[in-house]
Amino acid sequence: MPAALTVDGLSVDFDGFKAVNTVSMIVEEGELRVLLGANGAGKTTLMDLISGKTKSTAGRVFLYDADITNKEEHEIALYGVGRKFQIPSVFKDLTVRRNLEVVSCRNTSVLSNLGFGFSREEEKRVDEVLELVGLTGQASMVAANLSHGQIQWLELGMLMVQNAKVLLLDEPTAGMTQAETLKTSEIINALKGKHTLLVVEHDMAFVREIAERITVMHLGQVLAEGNVSEIEQNPKVREAYLGSRAIR
Repeated sequence: MPAALTVDGLSVDFDGFKAVNTVSMIVEEGELRVLLGANGAGKTTLMDLISGKTKSTAGRVFLYDADITNKEEHEIALYGVGRKFQIPSVFKDLTVRRNLEVVSCRNTSVLSNLGFGFSREEEKRVDEVLELVGLTGQASMVAANLSHGQIQWLELGMLMVQNAKVLLLDEPTAGMTQAETLKTSEIINALKGKHTLLVVEHDMAFVREIAERITVMHLGQVLAEGNVSEIEQNPKVREAYLGSRAIR
């Protein structure tokens, strides 16, 4: 079986500035890959290229056998790529459950989205996701009344009920309390093996909780790949980011 996500020589040139420069990366099915690097290293731009928000100037992107290079965002989403941005996007006037029901509905008709014809299987999946993201007790709450962390978990749940094959998570713990960050690590660890995840994150304690394999980017290129220990000991990474310290 081909890898879940293959990035082959991907580049984007903004008026002579290569924000992403010939990046290649293979993420296997069910793998959780963390992208590390300083601001401006190209991490979010790489996510933009994979998801179709930005068009590449060179290279290819494959989701399993499908070439999704430079397709429109909605087309790439239909192929099975789900994107969670740093600033969450939910339907704040709807309840938590209704948010999940709306995005899980395969039928785009008005009646279906009003709740008619919603299958028992879809309801069961919504219940499973509510439990996984810890929002069962808030299912009837309007999303606008959730805490910051709960809104982040709801958006993650919205990707899950859509059964996205690959989840792109951009700083999923941004603005969270320590307790919320710990809960987020538990949720993401529960997704390992069920979804393929590519996570951009700066919180090193969080990275230690979730990381299987890390790709370090620097000036738009891949600087190193490996597990936490290998990245800590990599001389190129130490020179660029860590100095004499380990990842903390």
